[in-house]
Amino acid sequence: MPESSVRSHPEEPPPVPAGGEGGPTGPAPDGSGRRKEERTRGLWADAWYDLRRDLVFAVSALLILFLSAIAVWPELIATRDPLSCDLGRALGGPAPGHWFGFDAQGCDVYTRTVHGARASIAVAVCATLGTALVGGVLGGLAGFFGGWADGVLSRVTDVFFGIPMVLGGLVFLAMVRAEGIWPVVWVIVALGWPQAARIARGSVITVRQNDFVQAARALGAGSVRILARHVLPNAVAPVIVVMTIALGTYVALEATLSFLGIGLRPPTVSWGVAISEASDGMQFRNAPHILLYPAAALSVTVLAFIMLGDAVRDALDPKLR
Repeated sequence: MPESSVRSHPEEPPPVPAGGEGGPTGPAPDGSGRRKEERTRGLWADAWYDLRRDLVFAVSALLILFLSAIAVWPELIATRDPLSCDLGRALGGPAPGHWFGFDAQGCDVYTRTVHGARASIAVAVCATLGTALVGGVLGGLAGFFGGWADGVLSRVTDVFFGIPMVLGGLVFLAMVRAEGIWPVVWVIVALGWPQAARIARGSVITVRQNDFVQAARALGAGSVRILARHVLPNAVAPVIVVMTIALGTYVALEATLSFLGIGLRPPTVSWGVAISEASDGMQFRNAPHILLYPAAALSVTVLAFIMLGDAVRDALDPKLR
């Protein structure tokens, strides 16, 4: 019998190219020959990744950037003085160099609409920052430490939630009778902080029950370190979302108070003041442009902030992914 028929030769495995190419378990390299590494994104990086691909966020962010730019530098697109008026042109329609016509005092509606963004947006931004600071600090501390402070804060916020924003603003501003944007800002902060406090309290209570907070406490970390390093970065997202939407609400609230004659007053230029001055029925029938343009600017601004808040909420809320 031939020797080849008795002795069996086991099959040798096919050679594997260097670097693991074509291997069943080796990962495929990228174009440079390096192995691709999957990096885990954090909450904020993941949210920014989603926001960059969100059309609603892009449109609202561009609108807000444009409105913020003209609020800081209105002279970029409106070179005339908003307080320079000519009664001879009162209620006049659009003319060369005066695209939006003239109001009842003969002032250029376009210039006053552009310059009105400064006061309206300044009130909303300052009120939002104050509301987030006061409400966020009080609510965060109450939610983290609990006890009697949490109970007192809960009862106080219940009382403030029973006060309507517009009615409370009317009463407080009628008592103060001060001019300028700051009385309006302080009133909005005084009536709006409970919303931020309740959101911050609930978020902190949820975060402090997580395992990583308990592990940090077991390792001997102090309350300040736990609050600053572990709780605050993970609890601030809901507050940011609510305050972003509140920006648009506060723009509308300032316009409402000014329209009722208790917020900003002339000679301050704002959208609410312009709408209040154009609210006369006879003037609106004869010259509707004096109301339509500032009202349109107000509506676009409020809508932009609300759209931005909705986009940020969708990006930061894991339940919506």
